[in-house]
Amino acid sequence: SQEEEEDWKEAEGDVEVADRSTSNGGGAGEGITDRPIRVYADGIYDLFHFGHARSLEQAKKSFPNAYLLVGCCNDELTHQYKGRTVMTEDERYESLRHCKWVDEVIPDAPWVVTEEFLNKHNIDFVAHDSLPYHDASGASNDVYEFVKKLGKFKETKRTEGISTSDIIMRIVKDYNEYVMRNLARGYSRNDLGVSYVKEKRLRVNMGLKTLRDKVKQHQEKVGEKAMLASLC
Repeated sequence: SQEEEEDWKEAEGDVEVADRSTSNGGGAGEGITDRPIRVYADGIYDLFHFGHARSLEQAKKSFPNAYLLVGCCNDELTHQYKGRTVMTEDERYESLRHCKWVDEVIPDAPWVVTEEFLNKHNIDFVAHDSLPYHDASGASNDVYEFVKKLGKFKETKRTEGISTSDIIMRIVKDYNEYVMRNLARGYSRNDLGVSYVKEKRLRVNMGLKTLRDKVKQHQEKVGEKAMLASLC
């Protein structure tokens, strides 16, 4: 189709950029068009969601023959520079392995991409959204500044309306409802990290909610019967 042809032309234009970066000492190696182009994306990927998947899809489709490597930071590094995660590092690695756009997962990825890391994994381009992400120096330096200067940065677009922080906020907002639901499913208060008093209060609320639902159902049935009687 015309749209597919345009996509391919655009990708071919990107390959030409890659060739130019090679001639300028970009380190991509000669004959880049004769082999898969190794594109690297990195992140934390906590509570892996479709926003993550879409960004990886963009990275994978940045070239017709892209081989996508995805780096994921371990728990120690993430907790130090970003904060606590919901999922463990192994859970985050495994989530990425099940994304169809990912060809290879690199565990224990560095916080800042370096020339040594690019060379070690034969990376031609790094894909990420264009927002500046601070490195570990405390000087507000962009972690992708080095890659951008090399001309090896491929911008991806974020998906509006979805993020790990948004998902966590939804859970926090309806915290009591989720706790009551899990209590009803057989989880103990120790499993959920709630006190004895809070558990009792929530169970009372659960009982009241059940009672309200039953009253509402009864009222609806009475209303239906009254409507049918008026039609007779």
